[in-house]
Amino acid sequence: MIQIGNFFFKYRNFLFIVLYLLLFIPSPRLFGENFGSDYYWIAITLGLFITVLGQLIRGGTIGLAYIVRGGRDKKVYADGLVTEGIFNHVRNPLYVGNILMLLGVGILANSLIYTFVIMPVFLFIYQCIVLAEENFLKNKFGQDFENYTQKVHRWIPKISGLDQTFTSMEFKWKRWLVKEYNTQFIWLCGIVLILLFKYPQLTQGNADFRNILAVIFVLIFSGYYFFVRYMKKSGKWAT
Repeated sequence: MIQIGNFFFKYRNFLFIVLYLLLFIPSPRLFGENFGSDYYWIAITLGLFITVLGQLIRGGTIGLAYIVRGGRDKKVYADGLVTEGIFNHVRNPLYVGNILMLLGVGILANSLIYTFVIMPVFLFIYQCIVLAEENFLKNKFGQDFENYTQKVHRWIPKISGLDQTFTSMEFKWKRWLVKEYNTQFIWLCGIVLILLFKYPQLTQGNADFRNILAVIFVLIFSGYYFFVRYMKKSGKWAT
């Protein structure tokens, strides 16, 4: 599994985009009329809650203690062993955030295939990537990493002490936005497109109104994207 993880590590940045595109594969509904006439609100409410929670976990992680483990020459690499911030509560908070974000949009899209077929495949890939990363960290940091794994779970977050973590550290919101604006742009556009095109009930079946809303939201998100990009490239928001 470590070899599989090393392979997928090279292309992990494309996984998010590919998995987003797979949302639009035709699929039986996860929630149908047997859940009531307003069944779609179950998918919308539950999906939005889970996917927003995923982004908040990523935001909290990046804003408190960003980990420089982006790889080098498409291989696993780490400058140091980061154990503070959200990493003190779960070893892979960014991946946990990704999983929740994608699971949430799968539920939001009301897709049975995405939720129960594509997501398990994605989880297997992530497990392999994590095992490859942990193998590297174990070889590089030895007993320090072993001690860390004894205290912090790989996937299940430890909730206790979370409030103390946030109150004892400075939250760098600019770093969150600078590091996340690409992901957020794709994520937000995807959410809006799913809501508008999967659920005509929200616009009372008015296709023209739906299309206008889609354009407006995409323009707003594009403005946000280029604003943060400018602040980053100009050095005004140094991270």
